[in-house]
Amino acid sequence: MGERLIDAQYQKSPIPVLRAARAMRRMAPGEKLRLLATDPEAMADICEFCKQSGHALIAASESKGVFSFSLKCGKGPA
Repeated sequence: MGERLIDAQYQKSPIPVLRAARAMRRMAPGEKLRLLATDPEAMADICEFCKQSGHALIAASESKGVFSFSLKCGKGPA
């Protein structure tokens, strides 16, 4: 099973998290998504999204102003 990629660089909050949410609605539990963003607000947005939606934030990193998030699709809100 591969990892889907969303490149949301240079898009302002909340667009990166909205794009991730849309993609994850079409994904099966266990599938993975990688999101790239440059807006620093994305860190808080993605963390809150995962708490509310039941998806898992596997990893988050930043390099040269680009934030990379690895998410694992869950079953949805508990």
